[in-house]
Amino acid sequence: MKLENRISAFVKLGDFLSQFSTEGIVNKEHILYNDLFFDIFKTQIKRAKEYNGWFTDDNVLFSLENWAKSLSIENLSKWTSTYTFQEKADKKIAIIMAGNIPLVGFHDFLAVLISGKNVLVKLSSNDKHFLPLIAKYLEHIEPEFKGKISFTDKELVDFDAIIATGSDNTARYFEYYFGKYPSIIRKNRNSVAILTGNETEEELDAFGEDIFRYFGLGCRNVSKIFVPTDYDFDNLFKAIFKYGDIINYNKYQNNYDYNKAVYLMSLFKLQENGFLMLKEDPSYSSPIATLFYEYYTSEEKLLQKLKEDKDNIQCVVGNLNIKNSVEFGKTQTPNLWDYADDVDTINFINNL
Repeated sequence: MKLENRISAFVKLGDFLSQFSTEGIVNKEHILYNDLFFDIFKTQIKRAKEYNGWFTDDNVLFSLENWAKSLSIENLSKWTSTYTFQEKADKKIAIIMAGNIPLVGFHDFLAVLISGKNVLVKLSSNDKHFLPLIAKYLEHIEPEFKGKISFTDKELVDFDAIIATGSDNTARYFEYYFGKYPSIIRKNRNSVAILTGNETEEELDAFGEDIFRYFGLGCRNVSKIFVPTDYDFDNLFKAIFKYGDIINYNKYQNNYDYNKAVYLMSLFKLQENGFLMLKEDPSYSSPIATLFYEYYTSEEKLLQKLKEDKDNIQCVVGNLNIKNSVEFGKTQTPNLWDYADDVDTINFINNL
């Protein structure tokens, strides 16, 4: 199958997914195979929360909406134009996917198929329904995908390379069992923001999206902020006030109440507004409903610290002149060429 055919298939998938957005679910005319897939996809969205309590309609639709935007002819052409693909499908790439946010492993799935390789997917039990539907849709759009996509819930066998995403603990397991294979093994990472106190109201308003989207469960969610010693946290609390309804979601509220109780019993000093706790802490990974903060006295020293800790950081939000920094409110809308852990997945696949 030629690259242009693979791109065309994913563009049509993007058209199909564009029917499901945070603005609403709308059955559009002239979408291929809507008679087979629209209703079942809509039903799956409504049922997603039954399988994973964190997969609310809004978060699922947000994910689908952003993938629909990413799968445009312009984006796919720009992304693939910088590579030379070997038109051989003799390699099979296994993917072990996480399940913390909806379709979190889709980029790896896309990268393997757009490269012309075969994919063997082991889904997380927390997110195991959307991708098989998407795979079936792709096979209808482009029959040459048949036989190139397979799923398993058993031991992975007969593959040439592996991409695995998990925690620091599971990464050690992955490295032990799959060490003989070419691999990308991803561990825990978190995202941070650098605030100067000069952010506009609009920037801080958008920043709430970086904190609260997907309840903070994604590696691109900001879990820690760095602030100057004289920083006024009231401005931040005022800006994110509109996100306060998140506390009405039981799973989030339970985590908030539990973590607050632990902090208070441990006599930790907290700042909180009823739905988010701020705790001074040197760590990068904060619990749900908590945002860690750390003071800095020198931007130069802070940038050096972040450089030294780069293996713990997924992305950096802020207005300082930092390579590959992310604008406020944009952490959960990466481009196709914004690779997790800054590891070029396509390049890895092409060099097998």
